[in-house]
Amino acid sequence: MTNLIILLSSEIELLKNAVLLCRYSFNKSRKIGIKQDYTQEELVEFEALTGRFARLSDVLIQKIFRFIDEIELESEGTIRDRINRAEKKGIIKNAETLVEIRTLRNEIAHEYLPDAIKEIYTEVLNFCPVLLEDSERTLNYCQKYFK
Repeated sequence: MTNLIILLSSEIELLKNAVLLCRYSFNKSRKIGIKQDYTQEELVEFEALTGRFARLSDVLIQKIFRFIDEIELESEGTIRDRINRAEKKGIIKNAETLVEIRTLRNEIAHEYLPDAIKEIYTEVLNFCPVLLEDSERTLNYCQKYFK
C-alpha cells in the first residue's frame, strides 16, 4: 500500500501541473471566445487548450482515479465504474458530466474536420471549468486521505 501511495504522489504532481497548464490555456482561449474565423495565433491557443484538456482528463480519470481505487481496494471495472465511484466518494460532483468530458476527450483525439473542431472548441470552453473544479476536488481528497 505504501508503494501505491508513493506512486499516487508522483501522479498528483502530474495532475497539479496539468491543472496549471489547462487553466492557463483556458483563460487565454476564453478571452478569444468563439467566432466564425480565427487567426493562426488563436488557432494555436485553442489547439493548446484542447490538448491540455484531453491530457488533464486522462491524468485524472486514467491515473489518479485508478490509484485511488487500488489504494482503497476497489475492483478495477470500467472507466464509467471508476467515475461513478469517484462521485459516490464525493471526489467529483457529477459522474455524467465527467463521462461527457471523457467522450469529448475522445472526440478531440479523433476529429479533423474544421467545422467539427470549432464545435469542439465550444464544448471544451464549456466543460473546462468543471474539469478544473473536479481536478481540484480530487487533489483535496488525496491531500485529506493519502498524506
